[in-house]
Amino acid sequence: MASLPVLSLAAALLGACVGSFLNVVAWRLPRQESVVLPPSHCTRCGVGLAWYDNIPVLSWLVLGGRCRRCQTPIAVRYPLVELLTAGLWVAALWATPTAMGSGADPWALRLAGCLLLSWLIPLVLIDLDHLWLPEPLCRWGVVLGLACTATIGFAQGDPNGRALVFQHLLAAGIGLLGSEAVSALGQRLLGQPALGLGDAKLTALLGAWLGLGGLGLAVVLAVLSGAVAGSIGRLSGRLGPRDPFAFGPFLALGGACVWLLGHRFWLDLLQRGFDGRVL
Repeated sequence: MASLPVLSLAAALLGACVGSFLNVVAWRLPRQESVVLPPSHCTRCGVGLAWYDNIPVLSWLVLGGRCRRCQTPIAVRYPLVELLTAGLWVAALWATPTAMGSGADPWALRLAGCLLLSWLIPLVLIDLDHLWLPEPLCRWGVVLGLACTATIGFAQGDPNGRALVFQHLLAAGIGLLGSEAVSALGQRLLGQPALGLGDAKLTALLGAWLGLGGLGLAVVLAVLSGAVAGSIGRLSGRLGPRDPFAFGPFLALGGACVWLLGHRFWLDLLQRGFDGRVL
């Protein structure tokens, strides 16, 4: 069996290719275009990309960040997303997730982690661009989360499988209804929803993957990181007191952190913080 460093290189290369596709999803889905056809092309002149112009990161560097035909600049976000996806796939290989039971098969967890982390990336990009989280991506993310939970859970025995599926299904429901309740409370108290409906569906997605405990930790991390980012935005003048900002990226960040480092790491860190030794 190949060593983890060799597998890490393979994961990085494959992850970069997946990241290239995720860029396509994030661009086309809000425009209601097929993510498959037509093949990759320049959005300005429409020329199709040759295979050598579609190599993740490398092609962007060789082309100087411009279309070969019309010289339109290609956003640096494209190679950055490819690098991010590559890094997350490598991180998934070394991760210590605890959301799907202590007896889960390590390789099943690695594959599930790559799927979850990849699924979150277009949601983050679309929310940043449009303040919108597509319902189909969230809905199918819930389905995939429960399917992975069932597959990994029942491989550990019927009792574990039933318990995990029930807990993750419950977490998805609580995430959805709880977020909608917070949004409605914000509407009543502040005159505008505290969360968008897309945020509620993304929270349900995280519940389906992380279970009750993991979802709670992910939400705490999202609130803390969102509060820091929001405060910086307001102090810098970039964000007005009632200006909306995307909360989905913070939920995704919280979910990814919980998956990659496990429950215990964050529980211990938060406990030390609440005790006054860190925060």
